[in-house]
Amino acid sequence: MVKRLFLLDGMALVYRAHFALIARPIFTSKGLNSSALYGFTQTLLDILSKQQPTHLAVAFDTEAPTQRHIAYPEYKATRQAMPEDLSAALPHVHRMIEAFRIPILLRDGYEADDIIGTLARRAEKQGFQSFMVTPDKDFGQLVDENTFLYKPSRMGEGVEIMGVPEICRRWGIQRPGQVVDVLALMGDASDNIPGVPGIGEKTAMKLIAQFGSVENLLSRTGELKGRVKETLETHRKQALLSKQLVTILCDAPCPVDVEVLKLHPPDENAIKDLLIEFEFNSIGRRLFGEDFRAGRGHHEAKAAAPVRSADDPGGGSRKEAADVSDVLPVAPAPAPEQIKDASLKSLARVPHEYQVVRSAQERAKFIEELQKLDSFCFRTETTGDDPKGARLVGLAFSFKRGTGFFVPLPDASDVLEQFRGLFESDLIEKVGHDLKLDLNVLKWRGVSVRGKLFDTLIAHSLIEPDMRHGLEYLSEAFLGYSLGKPTDESLQEQLDLDGGAGAQCAEFAVEKADVALQLRGALEPLLRQKQQEKVFYEIEAPLIPVLVDMEQEGIRVDSAALADFAAQLSKEMDLAEKTIWQLAGREFNVNSAKQLGEVLFDVLKIAGNPRKTRTGQYATDEQTLAVLAPDHEIVQRLLEYRAATKLKSTYADALPAATWPKTGRVHTTYNQVMTATGRLSSQDPNLQNIPIRTERGQEIRKAFVPRGEGWSLLSADYSQIELRIIAGLSREPGLLDAFKAGLDIHAATASKVYGVPLDEVTAEMRRKAKMVNYGIAYGISAFGLAQRLGIPRKEAAEIIDQYFKEFPGIRKFMDATIASARERGYVETVTGRRRYIRDIRSSNNTVRAAAERNAINAPIQGTAADMIKIAMIHIHGELAKRKLRTRMLLQVHDELVFDLWRGEEKEVLPLVEEGMKTAIWLDVPIVVETGIGENWLLAH
Repeated sequence: MVKRLFLLDGMALVYRAHFALIARPIFTSKGLNSSALYGFTQTLLDILSKQQPTHLAVAFDTEAPTQRHIAYPEYKATRQAMPEDLSAALPHVHRMIEAFRIPILLRDGYEADDIIGTLARRAEKQGFQSFMVTPDKDFGQLVDENTFLYKPSRMGEGVEIMGVPEICRRWGIQRPGQVVDVLALMGDASDNIPGVPGIGEKTAMKLIAQFGSVENLLSRTGELKGRVKETLETHRKQALLSKQLVTILCDAPCPVDVEVLKLHPPDENAIKDLLIEFEFNSIGRRLFGEDFRAGRGHHEAKAAAPVRSADDPGGGSRKEAADVSDVLPVAPAPAPEQIKDASLKSLARVPHEYQVVRSAQERAKFIEELQKLDSFCFRTETTGDDPKGARLVGLAFSFKRGTGFFVPLPDASDVLEQFRGLFESDLIEKVGHDLKLDLNVLKWRGVSVRGKLFDTLIAHSLIEPDMRHGLEYLSEAFLGYSLGKPTDESLQEQLDLDGGAGAQCAEFAVEKADVALQLRGALEPLLRQKQQEKVFYEIEAPLIPVLVDMEQEGIRVDSAALADFAAQLSKEMDLAEKTIWQLAGREFNVNSAKQLGEVLFDVLKIAGNPRKTRTGQYATDEQTLAVLAPDHEIVQRLLEYRAATKLKSTYADALPAATWPKTGRVHTTYNQVMTATGRLSSQDPNLQNIPIRTERGQEIRKAFVPRGEGWSLLSADYSQIELRIIAGLSREPGLLDAFKAGLDIHAATASKVYGVPLDEVTAEMRRKAKMVNYGIAYGISAFGLAQRLGIPRKEAAEIIDQYFKEFPGIRKFMDATIASARERGYVETVTGRRRYIRDIRSSNNTVRAAAERNAINAPIQGTAADMIKIAMIHIHGELAKRKLRTRMLLQVHDELVFDLWRGEEKEVLPLVEEGMKTAIWLDVPIVVETGIGENWLLAH
């Protein structure tokens, strides 16, 4: 059996995991950012489960200077400080590694790279296959027949294992050792390795491919010409120094026998404790099954214990582990029966009494008791997740802590009808977790829940927008116990619903209702404390029944028209494919990125030095092809083929398949808590990304039609709402005056930025001003503007500078918003919705800059989201109050779509416009554009 050694570059993997989730970090209920720990653990588990390592270790850097720092004091001097959240998580990464009983290797004066290089070479002599697990490109220099570079999966790209052929192909070299020569010439900004000025990656690869090494290149500069010759001769010493800095040592003082790194069974109790402590429930269930939380260790005490260091097995600081030679052999794991005996006590569940309400007499008495209450918590129990088609098997209720009731609903019964008056009462508050789902279940069965609502899912999303909001998570975080598998024998005796499993499901449903009721008591004070009562009670809670009605209404799709369009797209795809083959001079799989890249760049050679992906294949993504398209017909046909393929699979084929047979309509599901800014999202299917910018994409919108004769679709769309909000929040006179005068805001902006009269603004000037206007809300930089407009960065910077000179109120607003966020830790919308900006004080420039962009954007985008939600609540209420037939069907960001009964047009249009314009008052005109048509495209 081949011995397989995996050496993990600990710090590189931890950094990578942290920044992979920087846009949507994972936090524990105690506020610890666990992104780095989560990502690292996933990588480790992936290796253990799929790669069958026999030996494994994790190497870390220390804070002590290395020989590289002595040779070049500026080495890594430009690196930003470690993000505070990552620094706090690092000790827990060490704890997780130790729980897996994996050695941690580190030594002052040497980097993790040097330890890995030394052990890889040593292992090779002992017949090992070695895998260096890191995203760091420098390790390519160490690859040989038995040593591989292992790049973990990221963003769904899959694992990449690179051997000699892959490394040579990636760098255009003859042998992997030449990677150091390429890196020496091109330098490395992240490590502040200077390289040779003016020589980038492509030039470096070309030079080393020709001359073989830096030393040989420098001895033969006479064969070169022009700038390259001059710069190499001028920076000869710098090139040699850079090579010294990028060379990984393979002879570091590392007296560890590779056999010490042999993989041992992990400490399952310690792992379970850590997974519970950091709330990694999905990992826990994967490792230990659905009941992994049933055994919980005394982690409350253990969590505070210092991590074990190599030279102090009993505790102490991790920083004391200075010498890699002190790594201790790992003791065998306890036997499985010992682990079982050591199972930890489950979280204490509140003493409870759950009952089944079975007979008609019991139900009548129970309903009478509920009708006396001001509030009760309920939950529907179904056989599936789709509220339209799932069978409703029962109702769970709770109105007092620790008590609950289950009402079975036989298939052919009128039991639900007996509860109609209770659910439709305006006088009784209904409590639940994810109430929209429960209201949907009942709505599809003819029962419309009314009255005040308290949804614990939504309440927590306002209290902690960036955290998880699942019931199990909230139960653990706020009540101190987890939802276990139901085992209430008394309930099982009372109820025989599909056997014992049915009884357990019933108990579980009642327990969830009980927990949600208790959570209401914990969360309501926090809503007050964080001043979110207005947003909760006036926006989010009243929106629930609005969304329920919209989801049930759905929208009609002309399936026949989409089928015709799909057939048309198929013909276009066939024609495009044949044209591509003709232009290529051969047939090949157009959908294969590998084959496509070879045809374009090896056979046709349409680009001089094409970019390659991490896997060594040619890049054939849309962005790459778009640059080449103007000069190459085959690329134009490829982009047309891909566009047709996406339209067909994503829309023309998928939308008819999503039609609910019983209604003949498409019913999307709206999410209220998926975004931190408060914007709604749509799924199953997503109706918020239906294309409109291209002619063929518009064919999809044409397929959305009214419900029947006498009906039309009405579209009502806020005009430039985010720009108007910026003007209102900043009170910038230039923008306010332009909006109040009804001017073309982008032309007016261009007029000021370019210093020309309004009637002399060109289309190109307007285009650039429009990009700045919309980019401001997202903290656009000169680099970003230059990329989007295809202009030099200097010109982009000048445009932005002139913009802020002409509109100083915008800059003042942005600076004030960032300063307020830094002081308070959050920003707010006009209604008071908060977004917490956790990294606003970070010493890491990249992290802090991202936080500052979020701080600027959240009040703008969040106010727009609140505005349309308030409008939806008002319009929905007025349509019902006036008993109009017109129905609201869709919300697509700043647009509302209605089934309009034509006889109500004169009443509905002003109702809709007024509801949208007056939702939130701003000192800027709010414009709503409306349209009516026989399909969505014409209406929009």
